[in-house]
Amino acid sequence: MDRLRTAPPRMDAKTFGRLKRGKLAPEARIDLHGMSAQRAHAALRMFLADAYAREMRLVLVITGKGRRDHPMDPPARQGVLRNELPHWLAQPPLSALVLQTSPAHDRHGGGGAYYVYLRRRR
Repeated sequence: MDRLRTAPPRMDAKTFGRLKRGKLAPEARIDLHGMSAQRAHAALRMFLADAYAREMRLVLVITGKGRRDHPMDPPARQGVLRNELPHWLAQPPLSALVLQTSPAHDRHGGGGAYYVYLRRRR
């Protein structure tokens, strides 16, 4: 999450500023929390392929913040989807569709959601 916040924008600076402030409204959203990692990955691939085909630019992916069942649970297991999503988006075939990924503004889910800015269709 910190790496995404500090990464330089790969999109227009003005649009990126509006995105970070929560001024851009997502064109579509998917809620993955409550799904297993395998099911969530498949749903994400289908959702992003459909959004790209419909020429959408900004989508919201809700992963949930994760929770600990017990205070002694290791922190690495907290928020599996939240931690895996950036890896999934950086690997083919999704990397060809995604231009920018950043944590969502509080009004769109905060730490439990990501903005995914898609590339233009060629």
